[in-house]
Amino acid sequence: MSALHPSIVALVSLAANIASNHPKQGLCQVDQLKKYGVSKDQIDSVIEIARHIRDEASQALDAKFDEAYAKAIQPTKPKLKPDPFANIAAVEGSACCTPTKSGQSCC
Repeated sequence: MSALHPSIVALVSLAANIASNHPKQGLCQVDQLKKYGVSKDQIDSVIEIARHIRDEASQALDAKFDEAYAKAIQPTKPKLKPDPFANIAAVEGSACCTPTKSGQSCC
């Protein structure tokens, strides 16, 4: 396996530091990148991409959490015994017995 150029390693490391919210934020990699002659525009692009990935991951985790939280916070429904008459079809056209949207008979 061939070794990566040190500037590529520094770019990858910078992106990983930013995307992972590392406390050091990849600032030492910025110093290295400047020494290697990497342009500010290229560094800015890497920072933008890393932040975008970090933000997408955060939003996805938040959405997953919100979904699980919504399910967990709902009150538990009482368990009812099965109704043997629940699946009996209502006679259509009868004025006194039209089913609800879910198919429940009102008779």
